[in-house]
Amino acid sequence: MDVALDQLPDDAATLKQIIAELLDSLHSKSRQIDQLTHRLQQLLRARFGPRAEKLDPAQLLLFAQQILTEVPPPAAAVEAPSAAAPKPNGHGRRKLPRNLPRKTVVIDVPAEERTCPCCGEEMTKIGEETSEQIDYIPASVYVIETVRPKYACKACGDGTVVTADKPRQPIEKGLPAAGMLAHVITSKYADHLPLNRLEHIFRRHGLQLSRSTLCGWMAASARLLSPLYAVMVQQVLCSKAIHTDDTPVPVLDKQRDKTRTGRLWTYRGDEVHPYTVYDYTPTHARDGPVEFLAAFEGYLQADAYGGYDGIYAAQKVIEVLCWAHARRKFFEAQDTDATRATVALAYVRQLYQVERQAKQLFQQQEQGDDARSLSALRLELRQERSVLILQELEAWLRRQAHGVAEDGSPLPAGPALPKSPMGVAINYSLGNWAALTRYASDGDLDIDNNASERDLRPLVIGRKNYLFLGSDNGGRTAAVLYSLIATARRHGLDPFAYLRDVIARISDHPSNRVEELLPDHWKLAASVV
Repeated sequence: MDVALDQLPDDAATLKQIIAELLDSLHSKSRQIDQLTHRLQQLLRARFGPRAEKLDPAQLLLFAQQILTEVPPPAAAVEAPSAAAPKPNGHGRRKLPRNLPRKTVVIDVPAEERTCPCCGEEMTKIGEETSEQIDYIPASVYVIETVRPKYACKACGDGTVVTADKPRQPIEKGLPAAGMLAHVITSKYADHLPLNRLEHIFRRHGLQLSRSTLCGWMAASARLLSPLYAVMVQQVLCSKAIHTDDTPVPVLDKQRDKTRTGRLWTYRGDEVHPYTVYDYTPTHARDGPVEFLAAFEGYLQADAYGGYDGIYAAQKVIEVLCWAHARRKFFEAQDTDATRATVALAYVRQLYQVERQAKQLFQQQEQGDDARSLSALRLELRQERSVLILQELEAWLRRQAHGVAEDGSPLPAGPALPKSPMGVAINYSLGNWAALTRYASDGDLDIDNNASERDLRPLVIGRKNYLFLGSDNGGRTAAVLYSLIATARRHGLDPFAYLRDVIARISDHPSNRVEELLPDHWKLAASVV
């Protein structure tokens, strides 16, 4: 409202109305400034700030009195078994692994220098000094030349010729052997090397391979390994709880002059079904997870993406939300409401302290018949401590939303405005409270969904390097190969060694025993051998 001073009316009622309108306008602009400031801080933090969501120690000291008032001290820690031996000092050079091949170079004292300068007698060897260095031999490319002699009968001359059967190849009538395919798959999907860089690397070895050829090899490899991928998907869907998340990937589209956005979804099985699989969808529509999880019954740990709502509606899948997502909203609200944000973050920190203590107890206990599982320890501590913390946090959030203190008096800062960053954080937590607190009732559930976010990191790093997927078929190829790489790493395997063996065997392997080629089964068989 823009009114000049000389145009102000003399009527008091009209002046009060003008003042009220100006105050409303001032409050509206103040909220808008706060929202824009919040967005600016988020952009600056994303562009220049640290990724870690750590609290500023100075900020903790600034609001120490209020934190101590609002957040009760944590309950007495459960007595832990005797502490493990202290970790050795990490300084100094590490010893090189003994399994690395070694080439011994002996540098001996010349014969003429082994004579004692005092008595002239020949010196005797009393020991030796040994030092180690690491050297590198570049990888080599070689050609496997398969020779199959032909045989015919000269006596009867009926023209019969026999040769040995040719072994089945990973790609029928194709050039690459299993080792070459495993190397290209590992280089792109584990080491994040785009195919154009691999093209130049092979050229240094004197081998001319175009990107289109390498791309065709990847598609053929995905088709070859698809039965193994299908078994992994079935195993993941048998899990009690699945972690899921997604990330965008640019995809080339011949009908457009620029890329469009597809999605790669990760589905992480539980410890009984230890497989990590990916699924590609051309869009971010809910059809992707709905179709993938159609046969799943259990807990789904994810973010609050609305596309999952239809899955929960059937009540076969139970929603479990992530406290890391909820915490992030309070962390982002520090710029506009530091006091409330710091108190909320202190509550969440207590919840994570319970999780850390459960892991410490699990690691410290003696591994025997009476050793308790991590799930049992987590459930006990959560019921003892986390439930109380969650109850106090919920009561505090509701008081902040309504602007009243614990004794019923108005808060000096007033209620958190619904559209403010703090109001959004409070409404998100309270609106999803049942799903956020469900983890406390089952030790098999995690407090957050960070496991699936870690599974997406290789995709994000690869996306920065190869920039885009060539097509939707390329997205499905990436989903299959990323799944095998991620699961092999989950079991501590060398992806190259695993893939080279599986690619060499899968063509002749019985289809009803394909489970034997799963990474965990393969690892067990290799350890037995």
